[in-house]
Amino acid sequence: MSDLNPQRDQMESESMVRTLEAQARAIWPQEEALVARYGLKGALRVLDAGCGTGEISSRIARMFPLAEVLGVDILDAPLELARERHASLAPRLSFAQGSIFELPVADATYDLTVCRHVLQSIPHADQVVRELRRVTKPGGWMHLIAEDYGMLHFPTGDRHVDAFWREGPASFGAATGTDLFVGRHAFGHLRALGLEEVTVEYVVVDTVRVEREIFATILEAWRDGYVEPIAKYSRFTREEATAAFEGMIGFVRDPARYAVWMVPVVAGRVPRGG
Repeated sequence: MSDLNPQRDQMESESMVRTLEAQARAIWPQEEALVARYGLKGALRVLDAGCGTGEISSRIARMFPLAEVLGVDILDAPLELARERHASLAPRLSFAQGSIFELPVADATYDLTVCRHVLQSIPHADQVVRELRRVTKPGGWMHLIAEDYGMLHFPTGDRHVDAFWREGPASFGAATGTDLFVGRHAFGHLRALGLEEVTVEYVVVDTVRVEREIFATILEAWRDGYVEPIAKYSRFTREEATAAFEGMIGFVRDPARYAVWMVPVVAGRVPRGG
């Protein structure tokens, strides 16, 4: 499956564990209210596709205390960590190895299907969205965090930072066959599959709503995991990519500066007719 997982090395690195922890702390406090709007309750079945270390799988299990939650990921190491960290929620929360291109579950199984921070890292995002729809029940909801790297904004004036997000994502995506702007395309993917009540909301990770140190931790983890592949797949050298991240981290930690990451949350309901 290596051709379908071009960021495998980054996903297996220690920096990704830090990324997922910090992103959950930054995003879930705002995201939880969006999930609550679906009006789901009772003995639900929930799938977290591409669950990583189970940071959000566990939060969903706590949010819905009667739910059965399954986290699926292609990589064994994050799953082992997820099982260890969230053992207190077993067996109601469980984890399984599998590809989100071919989920190891039956059609129309889940009341809520979640896929977070995954679609921008893989090719053929539309195929994955189609697979997520397959396993969602009629009347059930799909909930996607589809990152878009045109939605990070930092103060101008640092030559490394100014060019980094303007040029880097397009080059990186073209080289890896991924859509690093999938956040703005996910709405179309859901509508093409006939979903109803399709919405696009935003979690705002900025230096007003989120603790600066949490935001800085996300950027540090990205730096540690992605400087090398950025140097491989874009015009930026390792030193230039490092300087760009250091500039961003500096802006976030400076109490006189403002920075923001707009995180698209795209959702839709499978028609009750199937």
